[in-house]
Amino acid sequence: MRAARVRRIVLLGLIAVTSVMASSHMADILPNRGTTHLELVVVVVFAILFAWISIGFWEAMAGLLTMARRYDRFSLTLGMHPDLSLAGIEARTAILFPIANEDVERVFAGLSATYESLRDTGQLPFFDFFVLSDTSDPDKWVEEEVHWAGTCISLAARDRLFYRRRRVNLKRKSGNIADFCRRWGKNYRYMVVMDADSVMKGATLVRMVQVMERNPRVGILQTAPLAVNRETVLARTQQFANHVYGPMFAAGLHFIQLGDSHFWGHNAVLRVKPFMEHCSLPELSGKPPRGGYILSHDFVEAAFMRRGGWEVWLAHDLEGSWEEAPPTLLEELKRDRRWCQGNLQHVRLLFTRGLFSAHRALFLHGAMSYGSSLLWFMFLVLSSVEAIMEAFRTHIYFPAAGRVLFPEWPIWHPQWAFTLLATTAVVLFMPKLFSVLVILLKKGEAGRFGGAFRLLAGVFVEVFFAALLAPTRMLFHSKFVFVTLLGRQVGWGPQQRSDLGTSWREAVRFHGSGVLLALVWGTVLFVFNRSFFWWNTPVLIPLILSIPLSVWSSRASMGKALRRMGLLLIPEEIERPEELRTLDRVLHQEEDPSPLIVRKEQGFVRAVVDPRVHALHLCLAGEKGRVSEKIKNRRRRLVEKALSLGPGGLTAGEKRELLYDAESLHELHKRVWEISDRTLEREWGLPP
Repeated sequence: MRAARVRRIVLLGLIAVTSVMASSHMADILPNRGTTHLELVVVVVFAILFAWISIGFWEAMAGLLTMARRYDRFSLTLGMHPDLSLAGIEARTAILFPIANEDVERVFAGLSATYESLRDTGQLPFFDFFVLSDTSDPDKWVEEEVHWAGTCISLAARDRLFYRRRRVNLKRKSGNIADFCRRWGKNYRYMVVMDADSVMKGATLVRMVQVMERNPRVGILQTAPLAVNRETVLARTQQFANHVYGPMFAAGLHFIQLGDSHFWGHNAVLRVKPFMEHCSLPELSGKPPRGGYILSHDFVEAAFMRRGGWEVWLAHDLEGSWEEAPPTLLEELKRDRRWCQGNLQHVRLLFTRGLFSAHRALFLHGAMSYGSSLLWFMFLVLSSVEAIMEAFRTHIYFPAAGRVLFPEWPIWHPQWAFTLLATTAVVLFMPKLFSVLVILLKKGEAGRFGGAFRLLAGVFVEVFFAALLAPTRMLFHSKFVFVTLLGRQVGWGPQQRSDLGTSWREAVRFHGSGVLLALVWGTVLFVFNRSFFWWNTPVLIPLILSIPLSVWSSRASMGKALRRMGLLLIPEEIERPEELRTLDRVLHQEEDPSPLIVRKEQGFVRAVVDPRVHALHLCLAGEKGRVSEKIKNRRRRLVEKALSLGPGGLTAGEKRELLYDAESLHELHKRVWEISDRTLEREWGLPP
């Protein structure tokens, strides 16, 4: 597309010009004007970092232009009929919820909210829902089955809501979706991929299908989800930033990318047939983390879809798409460590044959999202080394090479340094100011954030917290990149999605080494170059305070206090959408009373003891396969072990094996109800 090429060339030109100007200015303020090897490295690293932040600045300016014009000839929703009807369309759409050891109540509450909203549009017959489980926890496995059955009953959705759990969790989420495509893909033209915490408005889902039908060359249509429902200080700042700054940045991404856009892996609609034909992921040579299965699959699938001749678009102007942010800094960093490993794998795909240059750039952009932190850390370290060396260096006023009449005086221009600092601040914060200005100039929009004063106060709070947490994120991201390059693999466990908070012990364990590093670093600078020490206090002080910052920012009570003060409010808190009200209602509804005393999180025990849950699990287990006599004997021993030690005496793997075998589980069910030992009765949750 010619317009996309022109826009990207202009963007690259603007980034290059601003980066060259800033880096040359940086060289001028160094003691030796960038002539030494160390200073040259400092200037090069600074140039890369300035180019990196310039990308966001110019993309935001493109978004500002798009929003100011109020007309976008490339918008896929432009000129669409307001009627939300799929009449006459033969296409069917599957809405997928791939999950793995997630908060089961939250998953099905979000699904219910989306289902009810879609039902209200009258277009529900065109959609089916699938819960695709990769759960390994035996208790959550059974809990998923119970919630699926209960949701089918409450929504009268037996013929529209389906549940499948994979036994072999190959390739994680991408493998789960591929498994769906192999089994049921031929029955659907589109699939909407959701996340465990996703909620979408029914009207938005219908509109997405209409856009796909209207544009037959679109392979993926990605929405821009907004963060909601969190109460901790950290999550509230992220929600607020997402709502205030996100729309302009999303419009900027659309302006630059057009049909070569991102795919973020959820809250998006995909055309099933081309996805199956073009988006199969290769296994990278070598061992994880640099090799093996591709972890961050979404960017790669978008690139492969585009390589196959299909377009990928960001529908930045479609509302009604929500997700939830990590509640604590530690949960955010755990997620970032996984994403870092996945994004660095993308570098190996840069020269894959047939990829578009835009998606090669996205691979680099994803890797730089974490690599920039390592460069920032290197820049600070190299600058500190230069400052310490300068304290010990004896200046040569009359160089030996050549004859000079006048000495070469070392000249320090502090106003140049302040100019460079101000320029960097403009690049970082001007997009935020313009985002606020767009809200203030739009009639009634500021009221959705509590009013103009509270909006501005919220921006101040968000910027303050972001500045405090930036050095800690920089340090951890640098570590993630470094250990990944060293070949150390990370796990891919479930994300903690509740507002539980971070304990002091956990914060000390995670942040203690960073605090020690900052103390040593600051002491050395204070002793040998005090003026440079003061320049670095915005980095050193937050690192020293990272433990209390991590704890306090994870407190839901403090976040609720900010909400009562009217700070960091988002539109969904001022006027709650119907879908989110449904989510709240489903999450807080009471369970059916039961004569058993088994807690709901004891899924395995419920599958053994509760006749209803037991029968449900046996129905879902399907037909029994043929097993060897050796396996049969092992499972008989497991039954005896469970009867003698109770459920607490079984490992997670042993519980799974019993759940897989209908015959053994049923034998255990009958014999548990014959137990006469009161201690074991309590272990199994039997009524007195």
